[in-house]
Formats: sequence, structure tokens, C-alpha cells
Amino acid sequence: MFMNFRRIHKCQCMQLLSMGLILCVVMVSWEELDHHVVSHIRSYSYRYLVNSYDFNSSSSQHTDSGGSVHYPYLINHPEKCRGGDGKSLDNVLLLLFVKSSPGNHEQRQAIRDTWGNQSFVWSSLRESVRVVFVLGVHPDVGQRAGLQSRLLQEDRVYGDLIQQDFMDTFHNLTSKLILQFHWGQEYCPQARFLMSADDDIFVHTPNLVRYLQLLSGESGAKNLWVGHVHRGGPPVRRKTSKYHVPYELYPWPSYPDYTAGAGYVLSGDVAAKIYQATLVLNSSIYIDDVFMGMCAKAMGVSPQEQYYFAGGAKAPYHPCIYERMITSHGHAKDVRSLWQAATDPTLPSHSRGLLGNLYCTAVRVMLLCLPYYHNTYSCMAAFT
Repeated sequence: MFMNFRRIHKCQCMQLLSMGLILCVVMVSWEELDHHVVSHIRSYSYRYLVNSYDFNSSSSQHTDSGGSVHYPYLINHPEKCRGGDGKSLDNVLLLLFVKSSPGNHEQRQAIRDTWGNQSFVWSSLRESVRVVFVLGVHPDVGQRAGLQSRLLQEDRVYGDLIQQDFMDTFHNLTSKLILQFHWGQEYCPQARFLMSADDDIFVHTPNLVRYLQLLSGESGAKNLWVGHVHRGGPPVRRKTSKYHVPYELYPWPSYPDYTAGAGYVLSGDVAAKIYQATLVLNSSIYIDDVFMGMCAKAMGVSPQEQYYFAGGAKAPYHPCIYERMITSHGHAKDVRSLWQAATDPTLPSHSRGLLGNLYCTAVRVMLLCLPYYHNTYSCMAAFT
């Protein structure tokens, strides 16, 4: 009896110690667990059961000058969407804004030489595309004068920079988004589509143009907002995170649906609606794609998933992917080589014929239906 009691006592002690250790781990990592589990459950419940955002009364407290602050232009090209006679061009298919930073000269040049080459689009696809780079001023006062001089020289050569007088920082990304919609409505409202893209993405321009041509034929290019859609995402409440958003700034447990800010496309009528929303909503939330979602929600616009718009990761390198891809994220260094691989007219189509289609479908399943590619293209892309 004595031995049994001792064994039971030791067993209970081990259980208590184990439970104490587990509780300690949970308490230490509770904030992380809350973010990844509890916050997502709460967010999805709110998004799909309650869904009662009221941005107009709660988050859109007007500033003296309206919903958003207007900064003066330091570099501008109001003639970008006009012809030689000064009249607006009626045939602009796409106005493409590339969000850049003052020091990213090499990335801008790589884009001009590859997917942002307007002459290539016109000569090969007979469509008019206007590409401009949007940026603020360098936040470092010591570097600002030298970089600004280099920017002015760069713009004299290429004439494609649009710059306003705000600090080009992460917390001013919303100012850069507002710049795009205001500039588009003032200087190029006739464009059938507007695209916003980061300068570290790759755009398969031929596939994009053909996709937009298809959309124009099917719907008349109306009420469209397409990209890599995030649904029911929760705000990050951890103060150590780059994406931290306090309750005072955004009180709801869920963001409205929005597209990844790396690259998305809107039809001209939706771009006009977003512009109107920026005049009303408070732009103090500094995550630009979330602010875009707020504007769209306020105007009754919902994003549509396009499987070949990437999220935050690179697309797999393979010809069967290149044949369908529209955007891929994380290409600051390999834009030229990827452009050559994806658009080389001498390379045969791998998906031609029944066997080719089966082969490419199998390849895409193997490459896309894996967990670590979920933020690029979804598994459904393999079958479209």
C-alpha cells in the first residue's frame, strides 16, 4: 500500500508539473496564439456573420481639407495621357502606377526595359498603356538633396516620374495610394483600367493585356476590381509588429475584403468611386491595401479573385506557370531574366494539344497545391 501511494503521488506530481509547464508556455505565447487562432476566428465571425462596418461614422472623421491631405507635386506630367495636339487620348487601355522609392533607380530601369515598356505593348499588342512611377521624397534629410537631383535627371530622360512632397516611408503608403487615384482622375480619367503595382513585382504584360481585352469584351470594363483577395483578415494588435494597428485607429475585429497591394487592377468606373471615397474617409490608417478595401467597402465594391495575381510570394519558375501568370512578387533582381524566359517567342508552348494540357496541369498541381505556395497562386489556378 505504501509503495502504491508513493507511485500515485509521484504520478500526480508529474501531472501537476506538466500542466504548470504547459500553462507557462501558453501564457508566454498567448499573444501569438491570440493573433493566429483567436483573432482569426473572431475576424471571420465578424466578417461573415455581423459584417457591419460603418466607416463613415467611426473612422472617417473629416480633416479640415476633407478626407485626405493633398500634397504639392514636385514632379508631374499632366500630358501623359494626351496626344501631340494636347487632347486626351481615347484609346488608353491601362494606366499603370508603379509604387517606387526615390533610391530604387535600378528597379525602375529594369521595369522600363521589360514589362513596363510602353513601346513593346503598342508594337506587339496594339494597345496603349501608360506607365508612371509614383513616389515621395527620401526621409533622410542628408540624402534627400542628392537623390532629388538624380530623380530630376532621371525624369528629364524618361518623363515618367510622379512625385509629391511627402516622406516616402511605410507609414505613408496610403498617401501614395491616394496620389494614384487623384492623379488618375485629374489627368487620365479616360483609361479603361487602372493598375497599382509595387516595383518589386513582375508583370507578364502580354498576359495582362490579353486578360484586360477579354474583360472589356465580356463586361464592357465595368465594376471590376481583381487581384489576389484577402478575406476576413484580422488587424494585427501586437505592438512589435510592423503591421500593428491600434484599436483607436481601427476598432473592428476584421478588415473588409481587399486585394494584395503588390498588384491589382480596377476598371475606370471603380477607380472613380475609390477617388470619391478618398475625399471622405480618414486616411490615417497606413496600410494602403486595407485603406483601399475600406474605400471599396464604403462605395459598395467587392474584390474578385484572379488566380494568377500573386500575393506576397514568388511564383514558381516554370514555363507552364509563365503561360498563365499575370503578376509575381519579389523580383527586385531577376526581372530581366524572368522577362526573357516568360516572353521568348522562340520557346514552344508546353500546353499545346491534349498531352501538353495534361502535362502542364500536372506540373501546376505539383507546384501550386503545396502549403508554402498558398500566398502566390492558389491550388485552383492549376485547373484554370
